Amino acid sequence: MAAKMQYRGTGRRKSSVARVRLIPGKGVITINKKPLDEYFRIEMVKSEVKRPFEVASCEGKFDVVATVTGGGFTGQAGALRHGISRALCMASASDYKASLKAAGFLTRDPRMKERKKYGLKKARRASQFSKR
Repeated sequence: MAAKMQYRGTGRRKSSVARVRLIPGKGVITINKKPLDEYFRIEMVKSEVKRPFEVASCEGKFDVVATVTGGGFTGQAGALRHGISRALCMASASDYKASLKAAGFLTRDPRMKERKKYGLKKARRASQFSKR
């Protein structure tokens, strides 16, 4: 019995990490053992996860099995997008890499939360100033 071909990719965004497996299939997306519609309720976030398939024009060719940890739902969606894009490049770099790179899906978003500084309430928020 031959094992099914799998393509793996790790995506990161803010403090979220997504471990993605692409398996040739019908286009079913499973995140943390839940279907996409159940895990992400907001339509904009769902479309963000599906964008790499639209850009690479391979909708319905791969099933996605992903494990996502950390952060909020938008960060997790960004991490998934990054992981799916990387896995698609593993599947066939010659077919998908150019279009995914042009869309900016292979670039890790470096923006992170700024650290809190001493003497301030938050990263930049100081206590209110009063002359008297």
